[in-house]
Amino acid sequence: MGPAALAQVLRPLARHTHPDLLVGLQTSDDAAVYRLSDDLAIVQTVDFFTPVVDDPWTYGAIAAANSMSDIYAMGGDVLLALNIAAFPDDLPPEVLTAVFEGGASKVAEAGGVIAGGHTVTDDEPKFGLCVTGTIRPDRVLTKAEARAGDRLFLTKPLGTGAITTAIKNGRAEPTHVEAAVASMLTLNRAASLAMRDFDVHACTDITGFGLLGHGAEVAIRSGVGLRFSGERVPLLPGALGYAAGGHLPGGMRRNRDHFAASDGGITIETGVDPNLEALLYDPETSGGLLFSIAAEDGEALRSAFRGADVSLWEIGEVVAGAGIVVGA
Repeated sequence: MGPAALAQVLRPLARHTHPDLLVGLQTSDDAAVYRLSDDLAIVQTVDFFTPVVDDPWTYGAIAAANSMSDIYAMGGDVLLALNIAAFPDDLPPEVLTAVFEGGASKVAEAGGVIAGGHTVTDDEPKFGLCVTGTIRPDRVLTKAEARAGDRLFLTKPLGTGAITTAIKNGRAEPTHVEAAVASMLTLNRAASLAMRDFDVHACTDITGFGLLGHGAEVAIRSGVGLRFSGERVPLLPGALGYAAGGHLPGGMRRNRDHFAASDGGITIETGVDPNLEALLYDPETSGGLLFSIAAEDGEALRSAFRGADVSLWEIGEVVAGAGIVVGA
């Protein structure tokens, strides 16, 4: 569902609150956080989608990695997950088994376990997880604490939406597919662990609303502006070419229409490639973490990520004001 329609249908639910619900619908965050005690809270999220690749095991593994990403964006650890699946009646059982096995493999890699689930029949396959994690109530990361002067870091390149669309259109090159699949299969666990040694002010994962959509939520909730450097944003091999060829999902346009008109707006400066602009709005599957941290911690952060063998790119800064500006 596009961001505009989603905001409309969820608006009446925002009034339902509870003193132990530390993070809920009110903050547009990636997962819910519910306090169980002074030093323990659970993190809860759910995500599922239609196939983005042909191989069933890989599809299941990507869907699981994408579902667990919200836990890591909040700074939590995966505990267990429940399968959510819809499959046609005539799909061979071994295909379903492969999807479930792919998902279970990724959950095990995260240190969690599949504890059950629910499956219904549907003409179009869908798969994902409802994931439960744990976190300390005083260590929860949200989108609402970015501060002017912070630097913005991203842990994965963009372009999965364009490449998976090219796959559906029969135009994707095998080497580009391989790189995109490898990125989507990579858990955000190592990145989340590496940044926990630092005073991260705000964090989100980059998924369906794209970099600019999720970035706009950070800007609005934090009461600041963001400035991205287009040339610093990492892209998957082939992504720019597929965008130029029109291989972009419909969600890209819905994201652009909604977030360009959000509080503070989004300004694309002269000199920014229009195809890059499209990728900045492009819905990502199992994308990386975007987070803000004080400028003086930047070098130590880079060193920690190098030591953990985790990719990291500095792509912009937090500024006073509102909205987002993308420079060349």
